[in-house]
Amino acid sequence: MIKISALSHGLGGKEVLKDVNLSVPEGTIMGIVGVNGAGKSTLLRLLSGVYFADEGKIEIDGASVEKEKTRKNIFFLPDDPYFTHTTTIKSILSMYMPHYNIDMDRYNRLMELFSLDDKAPIRNFSKGMRRQAYIAIALAIRPKYLFLDESFDGLDPLARCTVRDELAAMADEHGSTIIISSHSLNELESFCDKYAVIDNKSISSSGDISERINKYCKFMLGFANGFSEEIFGSLPVISIKSSGKFVNAVFDGEASEIEKILLGLSPTVIEQLPIDFEEIFINEVSKEAKK
Repeated sequence: MIKISALSHGLGGKEVLKDVNLSVPEGTIMGIVGVNGAGKSTLLRLLSGVYFADEGKIEIDGASVEKEKTRKNIFFLPDDPYFTHTTTIKSILSMYMPHYNIDMDRYNRLMELFSLDDKAPIRNFSKGMRRQAYIAIALAIRPKYLFLDESFDGLDPLARCTVRDELAAMADEHGSTIIISSHSLNELESFCDKYAVIDNKSISSSGDISERINKYCKFMLGFANGFSEEIFGSLPVISIKSSGKFVNAVFDGEASEIEKILLGLSPTVIEQLPIDFEEIFINEVSKEAKK
């Protein structure tokens, strides 16, 4: 289990994270989301022991992440890993071999699946191929705690599907805890159990993704004589988008109860629409920004 308590950290004299508190249960796949510069990458570096926090603490399985013994159970894959002119996938794997028990069967299978030559210089690979190579190594290492920073960036749809399946299998089969940051919120929604939103330097919300989505509902309504936002009265409206006589509205509440109230407004058209995690995130961050 990961426990972050009263964590604050700055870079270059600028405060990046402030009073961050978060618990991540063992075996969880958690998505970290936030706008550019919110502190996602910094948080992952603190979790992996690349940075040591200015204030607060991070405990993994009850021990400080600053202890070398704790960090042996962690593998961190940054957004843009460093490599030299002659670096190959095989040379990177050799660098990790003394520190981790690597599943060579999985490694070889992924090399074949991604059609990668592990003896070729990585400098000749496309961005997507380099990403596949590093992810293959991370999956073959099978760490107890795996932290991935924007690891879907540059992957084609087939590779994305493969990586999602492999991460889910690693969590199910080995009980690994996986934390991944991404700008693709719909991607995270498809396979993550939990989420945490970083906003205004701290965790603004966190929890179960499916529960969060079910907390909201979205309806399209049509009115013969047009409408004004005042008709929604005290309804818990999160966002409204109108076009002529039609309006799409997101509400914070149980769909059946909201629908009963909306029917009382005598719309000519009413239809419940699906809502996804990305839309919820955009609405919540926009709402906070207006405060």
